[in-house]
Amino acid sequence: MLQSFLMLGVFVIAIFSLIFLYYTNSFLIRRRQKEFGLYNILGMGKRNLVKILVWENILTAAVSIVSGLLLGIVFSKLAELAAIRILGGKTGFAIRVEPQPIIVTAVLFLGIFLLIMLRMIFYIFRLRPVEMLKSENVGEKPPKANWILALIGAALLAGAYYLAVAVIDPMSAMVMFFVAVIMVIIATYLLFISGSVALCKLLQKNKKYYYKTKHFVSLSSMVYRMKRNGAGLASICILSTMVLVTLSSTVCMYAQTEDGIQKRYPHDITMELTSDDYSETEPYKEIVSDVLSEYGEKAENVEEFHLYSAAGFQYRDEFRLSMGGYSETGTGEVESIRSVYMIDLEDYNRLTGENRKMEDDEILLYPFKTDYDYDALSIAGCGTWDVELLDRQPFPVGTAQTDVMGSFFIVVKDLSVIQQIEEYRNSLAEEDDSLFLAYIEESYGFDLPCDDEKQIEIYNTILERIGALTSQEDGVDYPHYYIDSKAGGRIDYIAINGGLFFLGILLGAVFLFGTVLIMYYKQISEGYEDQDRFNILMKVGMTRKEVKQSINSQVLTVFFLPLITAGIHLAFAYPLISKILLLMSATEEKLLIMVTIACYLVFALFYVVVYAVTSKEYYTIVSGKAK
Repeated sequence: MLQSFLMLGVFVIAIFSLIFLYYTNSFLIRRRQKEFGLYNILGMGKRNLVKILVWENILTAAVSIVSGLLLGIVFSKLAELAAIRILGGKTGFAIRVEPQPIIVTAVLFLGIFLLIMLRMIFYIFRLRPVEMLKSENVGEKPPKANWILALIGAALLAGAYYLAVAVIDPMSAMVMFFVAVIMVIIATYLLFISGSVALCKLLQKNKKYYYKTKHFVSLSSMVYRMKRNGAGLASICILSTMVLVTLSSTVCMYAQTEDGIQKRYPHDITMELTSDDYSETEPYKEIVSDVLSEYGEKAENVEEFHLYSAAGFQYRDEFRLSMGGYSETGTGEVESIRSVYMIDLEDYNRLTGENRKMEDDEILLYPFKTDYDYDALSIAGCGTWDVELLDRQPFPVGTAQTDVMGSFFIVVKDLSVIQQIEEYRNSLAEEDDSLFLAYIEESYGFDLPCDDEKQIEIYNTILERIGALTSQEDGVDYPHYYIDSKAGGRIDYIAINGGLFFLGILLGAVFLFGTVLIMYYKQISEGYEDQDRFNILMKVGMTRKEVKQSINSQVLTVFFLPLITAGIHLAFAYPLISKILLLMSATEEKLLIMVTIACYLVFALFYVVVYAVTSKEYYTIVSGKAK
């Protein structure tokens, strides 16, 4: 399970590495244009420059890939120990090196370095020597038609936010999430590239703000290069959002692992036996009793009841057991799917200890992972009942946790009502090949006081004995059976939630480092570009204090926009994230809210620290010449 998640992570990191290295290389190219122009003026041809670049890239690739692989092998054991710790397993300290991942990694980064080298060669041949010499003095022109781009970006962002908020069912949320992500990424880049220019121009029109020493210089320089600046800020915003979404969702899932196990497996061992008559299931119970006696254990918290389950389609207060004619309602087929679980009043009173009484035209209903706002419920072809909503789940059905579209738990007056619905639905199934036959089952669950290892042994023994019983050719038509083990299911839950948590930490760390490095490159690159400008200003009378104030104004004007925007993205993404987590049984909304807020606050603190460090580097570079 963990390997399958890591394969997904490998793909994500590979794509991220290509985009990130290709993006950061642009900073280095711009910084070295003057150097290449000088070489060209002094007599070195462009072919000679290409040779230099080729050898530089070969050496850089060799050092990067070899050192990266060595460090990767060393730290892979640390990552393995962390993963096993999360999964609750045990491992030794031996390091095993496989050749295949080393080859794949080397080929991937060789390909990335080749693309970067081709880009630099193209750049060298495209520019003239004079342009390269003056590259550092050429400002970035404001993007054309920025208001049109801003409006397109605003429309895309509004559409993405609407998709996130308007989606009702979890299955649609899973599909819409990827659509919304793409829309948000495009909209963020458009708004930061064009909207940042508009912001600077609006601030210039504000005389009280603009005509101050600390604001005038920074705004005047920023407005002419905001196209590239906006792209950098958008990248920081997108990466920040990725960090927050990844960490908050995976941390929440991992924190709710045990709660999810308890909901999915209400008993240590649960058996569902297809039967209308308790006597038909007696051989199964005898096997369970014999196996428990052999292991010296006794069943505790025993619960048994007749259960009928079926899937259908809901339209307002009507529930149909087949899709026939349903398109007339105008409701999508997938969005309207619901599962129904039914028991009779006698079993309900016995399970809950209540002494309820009901009329023939009444039912008790509990909507799970969905809502129900009507006073009555009609089951097409079976009848109509008045509804009394329950505030908690009336009987345990662990498999309901896997129902992605929601379920209805229903209590009817007696078993004859369930039998009527069963007969009608099976008559439909005989005419419609897309429907399967569904029968009343006997649910039999109990707990065991022993540890998980022994529970798995007992479960396997019961499964083996029942399998041997039903395979006998004695003419007896044994009921169909399904057996669940909480101890066995716990392994799968820990694998899924722990694996996603580990992957979330891994990807979160990668995105976080990417964010820091883009912030660093952005500040360093702009520092060298502004060095001469601030040097001139200091020579004509601007003090170091005023330079520092101007730098802080420039950075603060837009530098915290990515953090604020990432918080807004996260807030609107919350409905989608919560519904997707609902598919995975992570249903504690309060915990998700707390984890999301905590992740944002921790990330904001980290962001402020990185901002302080990079701003200090920027100031050091800018004020370096004036001594």
